[in-house]
Amino acid sequence: MPPQGSRRSDLRRIGVDYITRIEGQAALDLWLSRDGELRDVKLRIFEPPRFFEAILRGRRYDEVAEIASRICGVCPITHQVTALKAVERALGIEVTPEVRLLRRLLAMGGIISSHAASIYLLTLPDYLNRPTLLGEPELLRRAVALIRAGDEVASLIGGRAIHPVTAVVGGFTHTPSRAEAEQVRRRLLEAREDALKTVELFEEVEVPRFERRCEHVALRGKEGYAINDGLIASTEGLRITAEEYREHVVEFQVPHSTAKHSEMRGRSTFLVGPLARVNLNYDRLSADAREAAEELGFRPPCFNPFAAPLARVVEVLHLIDECLEVPTGGCEPPPLEPGEGSGAAVTEAPRGLNYHRYELDGEGTVSGCDISPPTCQNARNIEMDLWKLVPGLLDLSEGELLRRCEMLIRAYDPCVSCSVHMVRLHWV
Repeated sequence: MPPQGSRRSDLRRIGVDYITRIEGQAALDLWLSRDGELRDVKLRIFEPPRFFEAILRGRRYDEVAEIASRICGVCPITHQVTALKAVERALGIEVTPEVRLLRRLLAMGGIISSHAASIYLLTLPDYLNRPTLLGEPELLRRAVALIRAGDEVASLIGGRAIHPVTAVVGGFTHTPSRAEAEQVRRRLLEAREDALKTVELFEEVEVPRFERRCEHVALRGKEGYAINDGLIASTEGLRITAEEYREHVVEFQVPHSTAKHSEMRGRSTFLVGPLARVNLNYDRLSADAREAAEELGFRPPCFNPFAAPLARVVEVLHLIDECLEVPTGGCEPPPLEPGEGSGAAVTEAPRGLNYHRYELDGEGTVSGCDISPPTCQNARNIEMDLWKLVPGLLDLSEGELLRRCEMLIRAYDPCVSCSVHMVRLHWV
């Protein structure tokens, strides 16, 4: 539909009816005036909503994480870990350092796998100006090797890579043996060589020049590269806890999307994801990862969304190095007594901040639920980037203009299935 207040005859639509190489279903509408001026931009997400916030109501506290992980098959680990942390906060449970470390490794395995797929299979064809990487067996071998390495870390800790089964409220039902950990460590050492070759590959890739300054938001902890713990920080000086998230982030529905949009209260749109993480935690990267960033020409703060794949490449190298040390101690969950309470948690999904909040009644049953995955937070910002990008591309052919727009969208690596998880019900 043309923008409100405009007649269809006054405007011309160009767009993409189905954006490929992203997770889920979305389209792009650009509306131009007769004299060629951009009048409207819509990232139209039309994947049907999946109602997880309603499904979780009435479920027991110990069922929440397993159900929440089904929000996504690409990034189930982040939903599982975030749900566990939020439920534990509601129940007043403090987990041991060993549990936190194992969950960190579980999350890092998921990020490595997701990043590798995004780098090679979804975004690299854009940067090489090719439709696919078919005919490039070495690049595809490298992609599979990195994906497998991340999956093996996740399987080692979680029992399996997709919808892990060992992480529970308060701990784990199983922890890896030394022999299992050593086997995965050998795989990671091989994958590290592929990560270094990926850095070399992207040194030769031309990243489009573009910049739009906006607020970048990510976790930052007291030490280390923040994944599951820390305060929510931003390039504008934000420093808040997960419990304060809804005091600062406004979520709202828009007519053209089944995914909600988000803005900072009293400010504007913001960006989450690997670009924000590297910008806010550059000093926490390993020495080799920082060297890789320098070789790639990455200088924080970077406000070019087309540089997000570079941030993923840097993160893969850093996270592989962290995963080389796997603990093997016991992390059995303690006896639990369900009770009334509420708790919020935020972790870093592959694509950025993931927020969960749960309210439990006296029997430990979910009475309220609020989930905001990364793509809900990025959707509005993608549109704002396109508002700035498109006017500078109007002299190009329509096909090339739309290719550049799709390239920007894919640089964000949106996960549409995560973004349409929600429904707002009013009970009477």
